[in-house]
Amino acid sequence: MKVDIAAPIVVYEENGKSYRKYEEEPADPIQARVKSHYRNQHLHQTVDFVRAMKKKWLTFSHAQMPILDCLDLLAGFLDESDPDVDEANLYHAYQTAEKLRENHPDKPWMHLAGLVHDLGKIMSVWGEEQWAVTGDTYPVGCRPDPSIVYGAESFAGNPDQENEQYTTELGMYERGCGFENLLMCWTHDEYLYQVLKNHGTTLPEEALYAIRFHSFYPAHSHGAYKQFESERDRQLHDAIMELNACDLYSKSDERPNVQELKSYYQGLIDKYIPGTVKW
Repeated sequence: MKVDIAAPIVVYEENGKSYRKYEEEPADPIQARVKSHYRNQHLHQTVDFVRAMKKKWLTFSHAQMPILDCLDLLAGFLDESDPDVDEANLYHAYQTAEKLRENHPDKPWMHLAGLVHDLGKIMSVWGEEQWAVTGDTYPVGCRPDPSIVYGAESFAGNPDQENEQYTTELGMYERGCGFENLLMCWTHDEYLYQVLKNHGTTLPEEALYAIRFHSFYPAHSHGAYKQFESERDRQLHDAIMELNACDLYSKSDERPNVQELKSYYQGLIDKYIPGTVKW
Protein backbone atom coordinates (compact mmCIF):
# COMPACT_ATOMS: atom_id res chain seq x y z
CA MET A 1 0.00 0.00 0.00
CA LYS A 2 1.24 3.48 -0.86
CA VAL A 3 -0.27 6.51 0.86
CA ASP A 4 0.31 9.98 -0.57
CA ILE A 5 0.38 12.02 2.62
CA ALA A 6 1.34 15.22 0.77
CA ALA A 7 -2.08 15.46 -0.84
CA PRO A 8 -4.84 17.38 1.01
CA ILE A 9 -6.96 14.23 0.70
CA VAL A 10 -5.11 10.97 1.31
CA VAL A 11 -4.89 8.79 -1.81
CA TYR A 12 -4.32 5.09 -1.22
CA GLU A 13 -2.61 3.00 -3.87
CA GLU A 14 -2.59 -0.79 -4.15
CA ASN A 15 -1.40 -2.86 -7.11
CA GLY A 16 -1.25 0.19 -9.34
CA LYS A 17 -4.82 1.34 -8.59
CA SER A 18 -5.67 4.55 -6.74
CA TYR A 19 -8.43 4.64 -4.13
CA ARG A 20 -10.26 7.55 -2.50
CA LYS A 21 -9.04 10.07 -5.04
CA TYR A 22 -11.16 13.23 -5.07
CA GLU A 23 -10.69 15.86 -7.78
CA GLU A 24 -11.12 19.49 -6.78
CA GLU A 25 -12.06 20.46 -10.36
CA PRO A 26 -13.64 17.28 -11.70
CA ALA A 27 -13.94 16.62 -15.42
CA ASP A 28 -14.85 12.97 -14.99
CA PRO A 29 -18.63 12.48 -14.48
CA ILE A 30 -18.12 10.17 -11.49
CA GLN A 31 -15.88 12.72 -9.81
CA ALA A 32 -18.43 15.47 -10.55
CA ARG A 33 -21.14 13.32 -8.98
CA VAL A 34 -18.99 12.78 -5.88
CA LYS A 35 -18.23 16.48 -5.44
CA SER A 36 -21.91 17.40 -5.80
CA HIS A 37 -22.78 14.81 -3.14
CA TYR A 38 -20.36 16.26 -0.61
CA ARG A 39 -21.37 19.83 -1.38
CA ASN A 40 -24.94 18.95 -0.40
CA GLN A 41 -23.84 16.97 2.65
CA HIS A 42 -21.64 19.77 3.96
CA LEU A 43 -24.27 22.42 3.23
CA HIS A 44 -27.31 20.72 4.75
CA GLN A 45 -26.09 18.50 7.60
CA THR A 46 -26.52 20.52 10.79
CA VAL A 47 -27.06 19.71 14.46
CA ASP A 48 -30.81 20.21 14.05
CA PHE A 49 -30.89 18.11 10.88
CA VAL A 50 -29.11 15.16 12.50
CA ARG A 51 -31.43 15.26 15.50
CA ALA A 52 -34.41 15.25 13.14
CA MET A 53 -33.00 12.24 11.26
CA LYS A 54 -32.60 10.33 14.51
CA LYS A 55 -36.24 10.96 15.34
CA LYS A 56 -37.30 9.90 11.85
CA TRP A 57 -35.26 6.72 11.44
CA LEU A 58 -34.72 5.39 14.95
CA THR A 59 -38.38 4.49 15.40
CA PHE A 60 -37.45 1.22 13.63
CA SER A 61 -40.86 1.28 11.99
CA HIS A 62 -39.97 1.47 8.29
CA ALA A 63 -39.86 -2.25 7.47
CA GLN A 64 -39.44 -5.70 8.98
CA MET A 65 -37.29 -8.24 7.15
CA PRO A 66 -34.31 -10.57 7.64
CA ILE A 67 -30.77 -9.37 6.89
CA LEU A 68 -30.30 -11.10 3.52
CA ASP A 69 -33.68 -9.94 2.23
CA CYS A 70 -32.71 -6.37 3.06
CA LEU A 71 -29.28 -6.81 1.50
CA ASP A 72 -30.86 -8.01 -1.75
CA LEU A 73 -32.61 -4.64 -2.02
CA LEU A 74 -29.19 -3.06 -2.64
CA ALA A 75 -28.84 -4.99 -5.92
CA GLY A 76 -29.71 -1.82 -7.83
CA PHE A 77 -28.24 0.74 -5.45
CA LEU A 78 -25.22 2.83 -6.49
CA ASP A 79 -23.34 4.89 -3.89
CA GLU A 80 -23.00 8.38 -5.38
CA SER A 81 -20.30 9.37 -2.87
CA ASP A 82 -17.80 6.64 -3.81
CA PRO A 83 -15.17 7.59 -6.41
CA ASP A 84 -13.78 4.04 -6.57
CA VAL A 85 -16.73 2.01 -7.85
CA ASP A 86 -19.61 2.34 -10.25
CA GLU A 87 -21.41 -0.87 -9.32
CA ALA A 88 -24.33 -1.91 -7.13
CA ASN A 89 -23.66 -2.03 -3.39
CA LEU A 90 -24.86 -5.63 -3.07
CA TYR A 91 -21.75 -6.95 -4.81
CA HIS A 92 -19.41 -4.71 -2.84
CA ALA A 93 -20.90 -6.12 0.38
CA TYR A 94 -19.96 -9.66 -0.58
CA GLN A 95 -16.54 -8.54 -1.89
CA THR A 96 -15.74 -6.96 1.46
CA ALA A 97 -16.98 -9.97 3.41
CA GLU A 98 -15.00 -12.41 1.30
CA LYS A 99 -11.82 -10.35 1.63
CA LEU A 100 -12.25 -10.38 5.41
CA ARG A 101 -12.91 -14.11 5.29
CA GLU A 102 -9.63 -14.56 3.39
CA ASN A 103 -7.56 -12.27 5.60
CA HIS A 104 -9.12 -13.14 8.98
CA PRO A 105 -10.40 -16.74 8.83
CA ASP A 106 -10.47 -16.87 12.63
CA LYS A 107 -12.95 -13.97 12.94
CA PRO A 108 -16.26 -15.10 11.42
CA TRP A 109 -18.08 -12.26 13.16
CA MET A 110 -15.93 -9.81 11.19
CA HIS A 111 -16.90 -11.56 7.94
CA LEU A 112 -20.51 -10.77 8.82
CA ALA A 113 -19.65 -7.21 9.79
CA GLY A 114 -18.11 -6.79 6.34
CA LEU A 115 -21.23 -8.15 4.69
CA VAL A 116 -23.62 -5.79 6.49
CA HIS A 117 -21.42 -2.73 7.09
CA ASP A 118 -23.14 -0.67 4.37
CA LEU A 119 -26.64 -2.04 4.88
CA GLY A 120 -27.82 1.24 6.37
CA LYS A 121 -27.80 2.60 2.82
CA ILE A 122 -31.22 0.99 2.55
CA MET A 123 -32.50 4.40 3.70
CA SER A 124 -31.85 5.74 0.20
CA VAL A 125 -33.64 2.79 -1.40
CA TRP A 126 -36.60 3.94 0.69
CA GLY A 127 -36.31 7.52 -0.56
CA GLU A 128 -33.78 9.33 1.64
CA GLU A 129 -31.39 11.74 -0.11
CA GLN A 130 -27.95 10.19 -0.51
CA TRP A 131 -26.19 13.15 1.07
CA ALA A 132 -28.02 12.09 4.25
CA VAL A 133 -27.04 8.43 3.88
CA THR A 134 -23.67 7.87 2.19
CA GLY A 135 -20.20 9.39 2.34
CA ASP A 136 -17.52 10.05 4.94
CA THR A 137 -18.66 11.03 8.42
CA TYR A 138 -17.62 13.76 10.84
CA PRO A 139 -19.13 15.32 13.98
CA VAL A 140 -21.51 18.24 13.67
CA GLY A 141 -21.63 20.83 16.42
CA CYS A 142 -17.93 21.69 16.27
CA ARG A 143 -15.45 23.18 13.80
CA PRO A 144 -15.01 21.04 10.65
CA ASP A 145 -11.53 19.56 10.37
CA PRO A 146 -9.50 20.47 7.26
CA SER A 147 -9.02 16.76 6.47
CA ILE A 148 -12.72 16.33 5.62
CA VAL A 149 -13.24 15.61 1.91
CA TYR A 150 -12.98 18.91 -0.07
CA GLY A 151 -11.84 20.76 3.05
CA ALA A 152 -13.43 22.98 5.67
CA GLU A 153 -14.19 25.61 3.05
CA SER A 154 -16.76 23.24 1.53
CA PHE A 155 -19.00 23.99 4.54
CA ALA A 156 -19.59 27.58 3.36
CA GLY A 157 -23.27 28.37 3.68
CA ASN A 158 -23.99 25.73 6.34
CA PRO A 159 -26.14 27.46 9.00
CA ASP A 160 -24.11 25.97 11.86
CA GLN A 161 -21.11 27.94 10.65
CA GLU A 162 -22.92 31.07 11.87
CA ASN A 163 -23.24 29.67 15.39
CA GLU A 164 -20.20 30.57 17.51
CA GLN A 165 -20.64 27.51 19.73
CA TYR A 166 -20.31 25.19 16.76
CA THR A 167 -17.17 26.75 15.24
CA THR A 168 -14.64 26.06 17.99
CA GLU A 169 -12.34 23.07 18.44
CA LEU A 170 -14.58 21.50 21.09
CA GLY A 171 -17.89 22.96 20.00
CA MET A 172 -20.73 21.52 22.09
CA TYR A 173 -18.61 18.64 23.43
CA GLU A 174 -16.06 17.98 26.16
CA ARG A 175 -12.46 16.95 25.61
CA GLY A 176 -12.01 13.17 25.74
CA CYS A 177 -15.76 12.51 25.65
CA GLY A 178 -15.35 9.59 23.24
CA PHE A 179 -16.55 9.24 19.66
CA GLU A 180 -19.72 7.48 20.80
CA ASN A 181 -20.80 10.74 22.47
CA LEU A 182 -20.37 12.85 19.33
CA LEU A 183 -23.35 13.77 17.18
CA MET A 184 -22.08 12.50 13.86
CA CYS A 185 -23.50 13.71 10.56
CA TRP A 186 -26.37 11.38 9.69
CA THR A 187 -25.34 8.44 7.49
CA HIS A 188 -25.75 4.70 7.08
CA ASP A 189 -23.08 3.98 9.73
CA GLU A 190 -25.07 5.21 12.73
CA TYR A 191 -28.37 3.94 11.38
CA LEU A 192 -27.18 0.35 10.95
CA TYR A 193 -25.43 0.39 14.32
CA GLN A 194 -28.66 1.47 16.01
CA VAL A 195 -30.73 -1.08 14.06
CA LEU A 196 -28.41 -3.88 15.20
CA LYS A 197 -28.41 -2.71 18.83
CA ASN A 198 -32.20 -2.47 18.81
CA HIS A 199 -32.40 -6.01 17.43
CA GLY A 200 -30.17 -7.36 20.19
CA THR A 201 -27.33 -8.58 17.99
CA THR A 202 -24.61 -10.67 19.60
CA LEU A 203 -21.89 -9.31 17.32
CA PRO A 204 -18.90 -8.44 19.52
CA GLU A 205 -17.98 -4.90 20.45
CA GLU A 206 -15.19 -4.71 17.86
CA ALA A 207 -17.57 -5.46 15.01
CA LEU A 208 -20.20 -2.97 16.14
CA TYR A 209 -17.60 -0.25 16.66
CA ALA A 210 -16.15 -0.84 13.19
CA ILE A 211 -19.63 -0.66 11.63
CA ARG A 212 -20.48 2.54 13.52
CA PHE A 213 -17.31 4.45 12.64
CA HIS A 214 -15.98 2.87 9.43
CA SER A 215 -16.73 6.04 7.44
CA PHE A 216 -15.11 8.37 10.01
CA TYR A 217 -12.06 8.79 7.78
CA PRO A 218 -10.96 12.15 9.24
CA ALA A 219 -10.28 10.36 12.54
CA HIS A 220 -9.02 6.91 11.61
CA SER A 221 -7.06 7.86 8.46
CA HIS A 222 -6.00 11.45 9.19
CA GLY A 223 -5.72 11.50 12.98
CA ALA A 224 -8.27 14.29 13.28
CA TYR A 225 -10.61 14.94 16.22
CA LYS A 226 -8.07 13.63 18.72
CA GLN A 227 -9.53 16.07 21.24
CA PHE A 228 -12.55 13.80 21.56
CA GLU A 229 -10.80 10.43 21.51
CA SER A 230 -11.18 8.18 24.54
CA GLU A 231 -9.19 5.17 25.70
CA ARG A 232 -11.96 2.96 24.29
CA ASP A 233 -11.54 4.58 20.87
CA ARG A 234 -7.82 3.89 20.96
CA GLN A 235 -8.38 0.27 21.95
CA LEU A 236 -10.91 -0.36 19.18
CA HIS A 237 -9.09 1.52 16.42
CA ASP A 238 -7.64 -1.66 14.91
CA ALA A 239 -11.11 -3.11 14.35
CA ILE A 240 -11.95 -0.26 11.99
CA MET A 241 -8.66 -0.63 10.15
CA GLU A 242 -9.24 -4.36 9.64
CA LEU A 243 -12.66 -3.74 8.16
CA ASN A 244 -11.62 -0.78 6.04
CA ALA A 245 -8.58 -2.49 4.54
CA CYS A 246 -10.88 -5.17 3.14
CA ASP A 247 -13.60 -2.65 2.28
CA LEU A 248 -11.25 -0.41 0.30
CA TYR A 249 -9.08 -2.93 -1.52
CA SER A 250 -11.85 -5.37 -2.45
CA LYS A 251 -13.46 -2.83 -4.79
CA SER A 252 -11.55 -4.01 -7.85
CA ASP A 253 -12.16 -7.71 -7.18
CA GLU A 254 -14.31 -9.80 -9.48
CA ARG A 255 -18.07 -9.80 -8.91
CA PRO A 256 -18.81 -12.61 -6.42
CA ASN A 257 -21.35 -15.37 -6.95
CA VAL A 258 -23.91 -14.19 -4.44
CA GLN A 259 -26.09 -17.29 -4.57
CA GLU A 260 -23.17 -19.60 -3.80
CA LEU A 261 -22.13 -17.50 -0.80
CA LYS A 262 -25.52 -17.02 0.81
CA SER A 263 -25.55 -20.26 2.79
CA TYR A 264 -22.27 -19.44 4.57
CA TYR A 265 -23.42 -15.95 5.54
CA GLN A 266 -26.89 -17.11 6.50
CA GLY A 267 -25.22 -19.38 9.04
CA LEU A 268 -23.44 -16.37 10.56
CA ILE A 269 -26.64 -14.33 10.52
CA ASP A 270 -28.48 -17.11 12.35
CA LYS A 271 -25.85 -16.90 15.08
CA TYR A 272 -25.36 -13.13 15.40
CA ILE A 273 -28.41 -11.37 13.86
CA PRO A 274 -31.15 -14.00 13.66
CA GLY A 275 -34.74 -13.62 12.60
CA THR A 276 -36.67 -10.63 11.35
CA VAL A 277 -35.06 -7.23 11.89
CA LYS A 278 -36.96 -3.98 12.47
CA TRP A 279 -35.64 -1.24 10.19
